Amino acid sequence: MEEDKVIEQVEGLGFGSLTALIIGSTIGSGIFTITADMAASGAHTGAVLVGWLICGIGMFGLMMCYFGLNKVRPDLTNGVYSYASEGFGEFVGFNSVWGYWLSALLCNVSYLTLLFGAIGYFVPVFGSGSNLVSVVSASVLLWIVNGLVLRGVKEAAAISIVTTIAKLVPIFVFIVAVIFVGAFKPDIFMDNFWGDGTMPIGDQIKATTSATVWSFIGIEGAVVLSGRARKSSDVGKSSMVAFLGILAIYVMVAVLSMGVMTTEELANLENPQMAGILREAVGPWGSALVNLGVILSLAGALLGWTILAADSPYSAAEQGVFMKIFARTNKHNSPAFSLFLTNGIVQAFLIICYFNDSTYQAFYTLSASMIMIPYFLSAAYYLKLAIRGEGFSGSLLGPRFFGTLGTVYGLWMLYSGGLDYVLITTVLYAPGIVFYALAKREQGQLIFRGIGEILLVSALIIAAISSVIMIFNGTLKPF
Repeated sequence: MEEDKVIEQVEGLGFGSLTALIIGSTIGSGIFTITADMAASGAHTGAVLVGWLICGIGMFGLMMCYFGLNKVRPDLTNGVYSYASEGFGEFVGFNSVWGYWLSALLCNVSYLTLLFGAIGYFVPVFGSGSNLVSVVSASVLLWIVNGLVLRGVKEAAAISIVTTIAKLVPIFVFIVAVIFVGAFKPDIFMDNFWGDGTMPIGDQIKATTSATVWSFIGIEGAVVLSGRARKSSDVGKSSMVAFLGILAIYVMVAVLSMGVMTTEELANLENPQMAGILREAVGPWGSALVNLGVILSLAGALLGWTILAADSPYSAAEQGVFMKIFARTNKHNSPAFSLFLTNGIVQAFLIICYFNDSTYQAFYTLSASMIMIPYFLSAAYYLKLAIRGEGFSGSLLGPRFFGTLGTVYGLWMLYSGGLDYVLITTVLYAPGIVFYALAKREQGQLIFRGIGEILLVSALIIAAISSVIMIFNGTLKPF
């Protein structure tokens, strides 16, 4: 999931401000690592370009689904839960918000490991961000942030500005420097364009999916932000310009990176890999600049993402989706129980990170995998409305096209993410059944309605148990 998605309540945004804020809120840590991550997964230049093409078309369709849902169903204010619940039943809706919550907290785990990996450039004792010193330091920072949020600290506008500048400056320096110092070499870019045949091109393209999804997590927030436009005519224009701007930045960074170092060299870089690429292009100062930008960006984003991760189950509890205890607040009106449980789970994953030597990539892949289902369900609900024509005026051609595009891309995300990660996500989704049952019991309602929900629950439990068995016998590796 990308950073700075907790959006300030600002009214009357003009076209320029709206566009800039959407770009700033969507571009996050992924851009500092994404190209080398794809290379490490086996994707060569041609597959990376095709992967970005698929992502660009699919994510645009998905964004248009959220944009359309915001217009035809403005009454649904609880986001991913409301869309999935209205379209496919309460249990499916619960799983949508459950997955979104776990995706958010896994995002924090990935940020903490990348943060201390970047600090490790200046203070070598932190290594790659997953050794004992890093995990202990990350744990201390996690609970400091927890204490700040408990006191009602909210993300300040000044912090948002600093973190946005911190991540954009190294990116633009990277683009300009690689172009003007002549570090981009066409022969390197074209070398081994489709690989040596050991990995099929289709598999290479599929290997790009988690990284591209991770980089665009939060694009749905553009719809919320667009709703604050000063003029309604700015909404579509700013969303389109922002999306194309974000995609252009990602593609430029990918193309330039693959012209500086070979796929094999990119695959062996340490986090954040953009630092190694810029070091190759301009020298040590480039590496220092990128690492400093990552540190400042993630340090500021951690507060906002802690609020977001804790707010997901809190908001769901207020809607009656989670147990009432999640809605408890302290005297500062902070969601205390939700906050402690969320960060307790983050802490558990940090410990796993140490004992399994897990990296930033492992946790962002899990985070991306968890959010794929909420994305797919939202697009499928929009397609369902478009087919029925509910809430629309005028031609249904556009809504049906974008609904189909978003839904197909959702299916592609699930398929290309791989069976292994689908099975792993069932282990994370299955415990939600207990929380759902307890919430229903609190409300005195029937837990599961109809044979469809019972079959779905049974399939989820069977898949989760099978996955656990496979993890213990070594045939399935979650990290």
